[in-house]
Amino acid sequence: MAATRVLGTWSRNAVRLTYVRYFQTCNNVHVLKPKCVCSFGYPLLKYSQPHLSLRTAAVLQGQVVQFKLSDIGEGIREVTIKEWYVKEGDTVSQFDSICEVQSDKASVTITSRYDGVIKRLYYNLDDIAYVGKPLIDIETEALKDSEEDVVETPAVSHEEHTHQEIKGQKTLATPAVRRLAMENNIKLSEVVGSGKDGRILKEDILNFLEKQTGAILPPSPKAEITPPPPQAKDRTFPTPISKPPVFTGKDRTEPITGFQKAMVKTMSAALKIPHFGYCDEVDLTELVKLREELKPVALARGIKLSFMPFFLKAASLGLLQFPILNASVDENCQNITYKASHNIGIAMDTELGLIVPNVKNVQVRSVFEIAMELNRLQKLGSSGQLSTTDLTGGTFTLSNIGTIGGTYAKPVILPPEVAIGALGAITALPRFDKKGEVYKAQIMNVSWSADHRVIDGATMSRFSNLWKSYLENPAFMLLDLK
Repeated sequence: MAATRVLGTWSRNAVRLTYVRYFQTCNNVHVLKPKCVCSFGYPLLKYSQPHLSLRTAAVLQGQVVQFKLSDIGEGIREVTIKEWYVKEGDTVSQFDSICEVQSDKASVTITSRYDGVIKRLYYNLDDIAYVGKPLIDIETEALKDSEEDVVETPAVSHEEHTHQEIKGQKTLATPAVRRLAMENNIKLSEVVGSGKDGRILKEDILNFLEKQTGAILPPSPKAEITPPPPQAKDRTFPTPISKPPVFTGKDRTEPITGFQKAMVKTMSAALKIPHFGYCDEVDLTELVKLREELKPVALARGIKLSFMPFFLKAASLGLLQFPILNASVDENCQNITYKASHNIGIAMDTELGLIVPNVKNVQVRSVFEIAMELNRLQKLGSSGQLSTTDLTGGTFTLSNIGTIGGTYAKPVILPPEVAIGALGAITALPRFDKKGEVYKAQIMNVSWSADHRVIDGATMSRFSNLWKSYLENPAFMLLDLK
């Protein structure tokens, strides 16, 4: 038989004395509400709900409560524990932060619904927690005799209704609404819920606060509803009739022959080379001016003067200072051969495919002689009449991809060579001179690739700087010409 104790609370209002009894068993608290109350000097009055100021404890003594992860909305069924704000043994109060969880849509802070002591954490950091499963265990605070209050209870009629959280009846509100109420010192039991099943909404808290303080709160933002555009009446639209397209083409298979077959063999061998890339931009403003002056002279001799003769001659002068770039290695990279002749190859795009003839002995040719040889190779290449001698023996290569388009490239080395350069398009861009004034510059970008087994980055950079200086200051080439 459960032990029972009687708790008495006396309330005096003027000459009336109301006696209310509470009986508490070891597991439950029962409130006995007599139908009639005897008041001195007044007839019997029917009893209605206790006044709001009558406070009773709503927790059980020493009871461990499982705090379950509630539904946080948007169909989320599982979350990740990102941070614990409490540990086992900590004392928490209602609305204190328990932990932060992360879903695939947002981070949410979980707050306590009880006052008590944390007894168990069900998850570690980064564990997956499921909605409806226990999150923590809380041992609720014990009921103390000192919490019994003696309050004056005014008479309450049948017509007067108070809205409060009665023992055993849960106030429905989201954690965000509870936090808003706590921040404004509002008891949820004093607020009338306008939501489903009496749920207290954010608007209920704001309306209650407005009545208490007299402040005019801004209304909640509402989504602007845009009416649909008016549709024309008595207008019909024909339904398009779509037919599947009929395609009669067939795949075609052809053998790889000619220059393409040679390219397959060369590029397959190039895959074994560890490529090192280096890029820079060159200001060709002075070279553009010089070429414009020399074009009529070359044309009078029957030669078309492009920029390539200058690029080849500048490269040859640079190879004299860095002969490692004009070398070749054997198949197993056990020996390196420094080439005496500068046979610089020129990548050409023809109807037969990519071909790379080379200008022999550039180191002993003048710019005009290099232009003559380029004109001959281009004419033979267009007609497919290049000889084996023209296509073999190259020691260094330049690809003028800029004539087609593009700024940067990643050229592939032609083995057994160890370096190659790709030249971008010449573009007019604003640049600053030595005085800090803006001028119209003719800029070309160059991309170098080198065999990193025998050439380091510093060597490639120094060669590029020397080649760049010859082109940016064409007069400097005169000092090193032989």
